[in-house]
Amino acid sequence: MLRTAVMIKNLPHFSDAQILAARPPKQLVDPRRPYACLLEEEYSARGQLEQVATIFLTNRECPFRCLMCDLWKNTTDDSVAEGDIPAQIDFAFEELAIEAAVKRGAVAQVKLYNSGNFFDAQAIARQDWPGIADRLVTCQTTIVENHPRLCNDDCLQFRNSLQGELEIALGLETVHPEILPRLNKQMTLIDFQRAVEFLRDHEISVRAFILLKPPSLDEEEGVQWAIRSLEYAFEVGVQCCSIIPTRPGNGIMEQLQDQGIFQPPDVHSMERVLAAGLQMERGRVFMDLWDAEQFCPCPECGSARLQRLETMNKTQQVLPAVECSQPGCG
Repeated sequence: MLRTAVMIKNLPHFSDAQILAARPPKQLVDPRRPYACLLEEEYSARGQLEQVATIFLTNRECPFRCLMCDLWKNTTDDSVAEGDIPAQIDFAFEELAIEAAVKRGAVAQVKLYNSGNFFDAQAIARQDWPGIADRLVTCQTTIVENHPRLCNDDCLQFRNSLQGELEIALGLETVHPEILPRLNKQMTLIDFQRAVEFLRDHEISVRAFILLKPPSLDEEEGVQWAIRSLEYAFEVGVQCCSIIPTRPGNGIMEQLQDQGIFQPPDVHSMERVLAAGLQMERGRVFMDLWDAEQFCPCPECGSARLQRLETMNKTQQVLPAVECSQPGCG
């Protein structure tokens, strides 16, 4: 505990300017195309595995420059033009060869993730909402990202334009009282709770993003604080939690890694937190597995552990543990 206290004390309150100065260059993006899109399967609130079209929209950078975020890499410096976001959705449906499937309702969910906040008027033009809704008319659920402080009547107006349900994903990150203020998220737990209560009161579903092992925590504390964050999220009304293993890759996190203040979690911690979340039986829990190979140092069991996590995501059931003969792996 003493070492952790020292590490937290050594974790500065970075300013926007310091975070920006540490960044590598952005990627070149086309405002008429999403920077990525994919089809995936997700266990839905309806209790079944459903096909999801996830579209990573290209738009203006998020104004909240969180310490651990690397999503700004595929954003623009200026607002995209009116009509660009609907055009990106069209491109994604064509790229994924699912336009006909969407029209007949075979794609149950669409995630419109925009590397920031859907209800930031500088990112998604209000004039584009009708065009967006028209393209999602057969979808049962539309999922967007947003900052807790931007949850207001705009969310209700967009919800009312949809034929299906709206789900809003909010970044909780951690309930650690000393680390959350140092993430530069510009949000308190009170802000988060107010946002969840507002959305739930207006029949909008909520999922939360939770960090596994943010800076300053050792491996065991990373697990325990992720579990505490899951408990808090469900307590205030969140229905679905997505756990994000904290990664390097944005400049400032590499600096913290070099200083010994941050180390990414390992796959054993990912397994423990997902199992603990599922055993709560208070809502859906997912482990984010994007580029997860980096968390698996053991060549013997790494792929089996990731397969186990993926199956647990898809079934929402805890599976038997993977055994490994390598010393210290378990």
